[in-house]
Amino acid sequence: MNNDEILKSIKGGLIVSCQALPDEPLHSSYIMSRMAYAAAEGGAKGIRANTVEDITEIKRVVSLPIIGIIKKVFDDSDVYITPTLNEVDALCECGVEIIAVDATNRKRPGGESLADFFKKVREKYPHQLFMADTSCFEEGKTARELGFDIVGTTMSGYTEYTRGRSLPDFELMERYVTELDCPVIAEGGIWTPEQLKTALNTGVHCAVVGTAITRPREITRKFAKETEGSIL
Repeated sequence: MNNDEILKSIKGGLIVSCQALPDEPLHSSYIMSRMAYAAAEGGAKGIRANTVEDITEIKRVVSLPIIGIIKKVFDDSDVYITPTLNEVDALCECGVEIIAVDATNRKRPGGESLADFFKKVREKYPHQLFMADTSCFEEGKTARELGFDIVGTTMSGYTEYTRGRSLPDFELMERYVTELDCPVIAEGGIWTPEQLKTALNTGVHCAVVGTAITRPREITRKFAKETEGSIL
């Protein structure tokens, strides 16, 4: 598929994030591939996945477009979603349709700015679709000006200056849709089908749901919290 076909295929649909970090019970490329397979059977239009290993396994069983990321922690930066050109190179090599990058207003590893980083990325990969994971309107506006193809609300509530924002961030979704000339992906804090419907009704291109579908430990914790203090 070309880029227009990729975007058309996910329009109005659900992207399911299938991720498990090393400290999580389901950490396994095989398990993530089965999660993705189940999501596809359930009606997902795309998958968001972390690491080349997981993406490679997922691509064996699912033909849906993949939003790929690589999470890597650096001591000198709070940016961990596809933070350097090395991660972009690896994702391009494994053939993901869309690459998501932290596009928050924070210094990247080595003190690099987003503008300098993305200039190198775009020059090297002029035809790749890139999604900006942002936390506030100014970041989304800047990302679009830098040449990102897609803007997402992924990081709202997860940066120091947006901590405490109500999630899902419908207000940010609406502003992006109204003021930016690119597809907007709703992501972050969507826990129910009703919230998903509200997000899509803002006019976003599509929406990502992760924890509420593919992280049973967190789902269990949410339910278990309601039993605290109950009388048996």
